[in-house]
Amino acid sequence: MRDVASSANVSLKTVSRVVNGEPDVRPETAARVAAAIERLGFRRNEIAWSLRTSRAGAVGLVIEDLSNPFYSAIAGAVENEAHARGYALLIGSCEEDPAREHALVLRLLRRWVDALLIVPARGDHRYLLGEQHAGTPMVFIDRPPRGIEADTVLLDNVGGARAAVAHLIAHGHRRIGFVGESTELFTSAERLAGYRAALAAAGIAFRDDLVGISAGEPERAVRALLERAPDDRPTALFCADNRHTVGALRGLRDVPQPVALVGFDDFELAELLATPVTVVRYDTAELGVTAARLAYARIAGDAGLPSREVVPCELVARGSGEIAPP
Repeated sequence: MRDVASSANVSLKTVSRVVNGEPDVRPETAARVAAAIERLGFRRNEIAWSLRTSRAGAVGLVIEDLSNPFYSAIAGAVENEAHARGYALLIGSCEEDPAREHALVLRLLRRWVDALLIVPARGDHRYLLGEQHAGTPMVFIDRPPRGIEADTVLLDNVGGARAAVAHLIAHGHRRIGFVGESTELFTSAERLAGYRAALAAAGIAFRDDLVGISAGEPERAVRALLERAPDDRPTALFCADNRHTVGALRGLRDVPQPVALVGFDDFELAELLATPVTVVRYDTAELGVTAARLAYARIAGDAGLPSREVVPCELVARGSGEIAPP
């Protein structure tokens, strides 16, 4: 470090602040130090740094399924934020299993991470209270925790769903089906609430029989809704996530009468279908970026009350949501 300081004509303290990613170093000074580090091949002793700072230089991320594009986008955003700060990222998938989530979190904690970012499975999160009281920053993504208060980053699920259903109503629809997961899942419950709010705002009575809970088979749920009598079946569908939108498209293949459709979540090739799919879209990466920045603020000493950040959604009209009722 002395050689770097001498080469860059700065103090040892300035080199230390640049290496450790501390604030309040002028950009031109940081650039000069970075150039000297590159020129001299300097590498920080991570073990010594961890002992001196009581930090691991790593954060942990627990998500549902890394193969799902939604979660991989979140992971990619968190990784970019970690890389920018010189941190490592440890990732695990819990596959909607509370017991697996618990085990993954404990493994990460045993490896001494500086913060936890979690897309929580269903269940009680009071098992994290001890770690929270010990000072480990934690941020929950996409769904809030149960049993504890912590920083949380969510989508505007209610607002997005309400905009989607209001769009269908504006195009003349009064019988609008809802297709989604069980409302035990936070996001599904929130999107159903938005669906109901849009109906109420338009003076349309909510009908429980037009709600199709898929139980893992969205195509079957859609077909069940459309097998109703012609004057009672839905003329439009609101699908609560991209998996259900794709299932709905399969279920509509052989239906002679066009049915309007709006889906929550964009998906690949949605705009290239014969009738491009109208969707509620948002920036998935923003969930990860916002969560990571909250975590690093806590690592840096922010001791404020738990924050609840909401990522906005927008309606993208492409054609399927603009089909008029028969």
